[in-house]
Amino acid sequence: MFQSEVRIRNFRSQLRKPSMEVKFEEKNEGNESLVGNGQPYLSQKLGNWKPEANEKAEPSVKQEANGKCCDTPRKMLNTYSWQEIQSHKQKADQWLVINRKVYDVTGWANRHPGGSRILNHYAGEDATDVFRAMHPQLDVVQLYLKPLFIGELAPGEPSQERNKNSQLVEDFQELRRKLEDMNMFNANLGFFFLHFAQILILEALAWLMLWHFGNGWCITIFTSFLLTISQAQSGFLQHDAGHLSIFKKSNWNRLMHKFLICHLKAMSRNWWNSGHWQHHVKTNIYHKDPDVNLLPLFLVGDLQAVECGKKKIKYINYEKQHLYFYMVLPFTMPIYSHFLTMWQIVRQRCWEDVAWISTFYIRFFITFGPFYGIFGTVCLIYLVKSLESPWITYVTQMSHLSMQMSREENRDWVSTQVLASCNVEQSFFNDWFTGHLNFQIEHHLFPTMPRHNYHKVAPLVRSLCAKHGLQYVNKPMLKAFGDIVRALKKSGALWKDAYYKTGKHDEESQT
Repeated sequence: MFQSEVRIRNFRSQLRKPSMEVKFEEKNEGNESLVGNGQPYLSQKLGNWKPEANEKAEPSVKQEANGKCCDTPRKMLNTYSWQEIQSHKQKADQWLVINRKVYDVTGWANRHPGGSRILNHYAGEDATDVFRAMHPQLDVVQLYLKPLFIGELAPGEPSQERNKNSQLVEDFQELRRKLEDMNMFNANLGFFFLHFAQILILEALAWLMLWHFGNGWCITIFTSFLLTISQAQSGFLQHDAGHLSIFKKSNWNRLMHKFLICHLKAMSRNWWNSGHWQHHVKTNIYHKDPDVNLLPLFLVGDLQAVECGKKKIKYINYEKQHLYFYMVLPFTMPIYSHFLTMWQIVRQRCWEDVAWISTFYIRFFITFGPFYGIFGTVCLIYLVKSLESPWITYVTQMSHLSMQMSREENRDWVSTQVLASCNVEQSFFNDWFTGHLNFQIEHHLFPTMPRHNYHKVAPLVRSLCAKHGLQYVNKPMLKAFGDIVRALKKSGALWKDAYYKTGKHDEESQT
């Protein structure tokens, strides 16, 4: 009788143990508080990690459930203060915060598709809004975040650094949710198809003109004009694909981007990604935005001009930079941009870009070689790129060069973008001529939004800026073009004043 009771008890305990273990395992998979410190993940490759709780914590929980380790306390979620997080902002030690969760991105930085510098720029900071702005497919990105997770902000800590405007951040996040509900991030594929068709029609028309009328001077000039429009519009369309705003699947956008920027533009996709994303995440921030690092040719902004003047930096007479700006314009695309492209390809060994870019020249020589020969086709390419240069330079610089430039002040996402950007008035021509980059404020706040929705979003953004006292600048196009030259002239004058005053002061101190 006694033995039978013992058998029944053992049988019941065996039934209970698996159920308890399953219960704890399910809690472990669904509760991130069991993640522990998360460090074992950082040395693993992405293909080896499992999207569940920390491996060290899991065995202890199972042992506790089986009654073998009841005295061992279960690992709790690590919590951190902002002071501790901000101490991890070196290249070899990078933490950042997204939605109050703390991630160690040190080991992931070199594999980040947007480049390692972007993560370094936000190390020690809250990156919630910039992370949301740059990643349209959150479900996919979350898989990459899980192995980097190491804890959360302490309960008493604010969601952003204390110097940021928490109410503005909250209102902006609410605005984004509203725009998502309005389907403002869904692309109209018909719009982009017509844009792509425009490019193909222009190139086909250029070839038909040569085939029918021959390669006389008048036809060559008209052909160059058609190809210039095609190249500029290709640049705007590759910009859309680069921002993942055409297709819902990011991989489709990336493939389209390779085709547009490499095959149609003969430029490196890796070079574009490396520079352009840095420009977006830290707009007009010295040493972080490559678009404001134009030395030795130009000095931009007040701080850089004064600093270089005091340091006696004079590669060129910057007092005249607003004048030689016009001389440089035709060379930005055929020389400067392509030099940077080649430099990036060699430095990063982007041989895939080389293969794609070669198709541009193969197509051009097949299409126009019979009319102009090899040397003549090379001259045609250079002529088209030279004509395109002023167009693209004016459009890309009109919204930032005259706006505020500063060192890192760790502002919130909205303030950083609005203070560093301005819009150009809307019209059918302005929208087409600028590739909708006349809505630069909306584009910088929502870079993955399809550009045909910017005009619908602009009134809501303007209202948000008015509520929080941010200046929402909207200019006529000609004034925006003129402000580029005026900004260069102002920077040159500041440089001259600092350069010669410093020299005079040094002479007086020596005497």
